Amino acid sequence: MSMILNIHETSGPSVPRFENSYATLPQRFFERTQSTPVSSPRLIRVNAELAKELGIDPTFLASDDGVAMLSGNRFPETADPIALAYAGHQFGRFVPELGDGRALLVGEVIDIKGQRRDIYLKGSGPTRFSRNADGRAALGPVLREYIVSEAMAALGVPTTRALAAVTTGEPVRREVLLPGAVLARVAASHIRIGTFQYFTARGDLEGLKVLADHAILRHYPLVACRDRPYLALLEAVISRQAALIARWMLIGFVHGVMNTDNTSISGETIDYGPCAFMDEYHPGAVFSSIDQHGRYAYANQAGIAVWNLTRFAEALLPLLHGDRDEATKLAYHALSGFQFGYEPVYYAGLRRKIGLATSEEDDIALLADLFGLMEKNRTDFTLTFRGLADEIEAPAGTRSLFAEPAGFDDWAARWRERPAREPNDPVARRGFMLAANPRFIPRNHLVEAAIRAAVDHSNFGPFETLLEVTGKPYEEQFGREEYAQPPRDEERVVKTFCGT
Repeated sequence: MSMILNIHETSGPSVPRFENSYATLPQRFFERTQSTPVSSPRLIRVNAELAKELGIDPTFLASDDGVAMLSGNRFPETADPIALAYAGHQFGRFVPELGDGRALLVGEVIDIKGQRRDIYLKGSGPTRFSRNADGRAALGPVLREYIVSEAMAALGVPTTRALAAVTTGEPVRREVLLPGAVLARVAASHIRIGTFQYFTARGDLEGLKVLADHAILRHYPLVACRDRPYLALLEAVISRQAALIARWMLIGFVHGVMNTDNTSISGETIDYGPCAFMDEYHPGAVFSSIDQHGRYAYANQAGIAVWNLTRFAEALLPLLHGDRDEATKLAYHALSGFQFGYEPVYYAGLRRKIGLATSEEDDIALLADLFGLMEKNRTDFTLTFRGLADEIEAPAGTRSLFAEPAGFDDWAARWRERPAREPNDPVARRGFMLAANPRFIPRNHLVEAAIRAAVDHSNFGPFETLLEVTGKPYEEQFGREEYAQPPRDEERVVKTFCGT
């Protein structure tokens, strides 16, 4: 088992001081446990900028003691590692006990803004929730989560973050032997819809209320004084999830495994398993190797979010009202508000993407026609919208992305008429279009190339370069043009994997 690192015996950079408010909840909420030590951990990368935001000295994380902590070999004495209990619907099937089978909440830190943030080790060894799995993570999925979560943060999408990654010096067995790794993940918290389902499924109404009160205190303190605080909690989570999914849709992101245990009540994107960004636009885009029926396809994500939130509402019913029928009515009304959280973010975002700051009735049809052309012509999602910004002042070649450019020409003529009724001049319009449309995303083939270089050749150069490029997604990065290009046919990645 891992050991506690005596903070008073260390020298050099200061050791982070942890708290753990979740560990003060009843014992049935978690298992207090230690990670399984690894033989020879080596640092891949420390996210120094994020460490500073958390009030952690990045030089400590890069030290021997820091790497020992990041691998789970030794923890500071203020750490209180626990594996969280939760349930969840996985591809529509309810599993009453899931939990952290290969991860530990090491503790919480208070960041420089005064916000409480979880630090979590993913791949730290088995727990009682492992269900005969090895509790480990392979290097490839760790790098994928690091790259994509940090890219999402740079794109302005609420997300968990990657604090650091280490190799373990030990192989893990999947279909073949692969190098092992551990990811240090940061989140507002790791409370999920599935956490609430865990207690409701057991008829543990006391536990459900304790959890809801904790979630309100941590994430939505302003609702505590409302007449119906648990209904207000439901409404707040619905609102945040609606805005989050809208932001996914605006950048062509496909989560791939939107189970209720992967739905955070804080409104952050969590659990980057078989995720991907679309190259060619297609509403039915699916990349996850385990999503064989397209349940979590790109265009289904808003509907699945409502489905997941309905499960959240069901879990909360005992707290909403003493009469189940009345509780159901309250929940139904709250759920009907999803569209009021989703549509303003989504359609305002789309208007910005095509250079519109105001709203007109025909805008929705204009956007729908563009998406129809993009689907028919299999045009690149990111390049199409980014290219429109360059079309503001003069034709810039966006039509060349379309197999049948005449259709784009007709649409563009309508589009150019619409900004004439806008208050902003062309320079201002182009400016906010560039701020709404990334030039660089972590394209699947680039992520895969970075993973292959690291796994097959211990070469982390492509990983570092891709992080650097996608960390500035809206900037023109001269000399990096190849990172903006879609894959050649032989580079296409059509399937992604969860890594467990």
